[in-house]
Amino acid sequence: MSAVTLLDGGMGQELVARSGLPPTPLWSTDVMRQQPQLVREIHADFFAAGAQIATTNTYAIHRDRLVRARLEDQFEALHHLAIDQAIAAREAFGSGRVAGAIGPLGASYRADVHPDHIAAVALYAEVAAILAPRCDLLIAETIASVAQTRSLVEAVLPLNLPVWFAFTVDDTDGSRLRSGEPLAEAVAISDGATAVLANCSAPEAMPAALEVLGRGRAPFGAYANAFTQITNDFLADASTVDALSARRDMGPQIYADHVARWIAQGATIVGGCCEVGPAHIAAIAAQLKEAA
Repeated sequence: MSAVTLLDGGMGQELVARSGLPPTPLWSTDVMRQQPQLVREIHADFFAAGAQIATTNTYAIHRDRLVRARLEDQFEALHHLAIDQAIAAREAFGSGRVAGAIGPLGASYRADVHPDHIAAVALYAEVAAILAPRCDLLIAETIASVAQTRSLVEAVLPLNLPVWFAFTVDDTDGSRLRSGEPLAEAVAISDGATAVLANCSAPEAMPAALEVLGRGRAPFGAYANAFTQITNDFLADASTVDALSARRDMGPQIYADHVARWIAQGATIVGGCCEVGPAHIAAIAAQLKEAA
């Protein structure tokens, strides 16, 4: 238990909930543009809850999303704004690491809108080049297909920095990616990643995913979401987070109990994704402290 690394929780949903702003296709990026101090406050709250890592609010900062909002000229500045907030929170807390988040191209969960390989490698590499000099590690999140994995392997693994791959799996069969492809196939080609994780899927799907992840040589873990389901509306183009809803049966202690079972399977990196807040992380931290 003492060797477990505790991640933070879901930044995007926290920002939407705290800001009072209506959701837009730019999601957490739009809130950060208008209220950057909220990002720093949420990082601070996760650190105070027991998180050891602040994941930058860069998940959705991709050129295609900014082009739609006519904000492409802010691409690099928005990345640095997000990194600034994470670093400021870490410095105020006095310890912790900053993980530079790289979200999926096109849209979350959708393998069908991933660009061709050459284009994807260039786009991922551009983001990684901004994040790497200022972050302690990179975390490629919500990888939904083998093609996305291949693009990320070529774009980010050559960097002289720890890189974690986080795969989003089918909510009813955690041994498969959202694309329907075997998770094992993606893990096999991600050899060289410093850690392999499952993320942004139902907590109940994680044990099957961990069984696959645990067959490799890298440290492994999971951080689930607390959505009722990934709706068809949300899978539409330029969707907003109001198409999703939080589960009412996934309070902090229940979520922490799920995490305890993942740790019993050998997971050494755990945390939360969308709709998992500071209270959930605090419950996990309390269990880890008690076990230690």
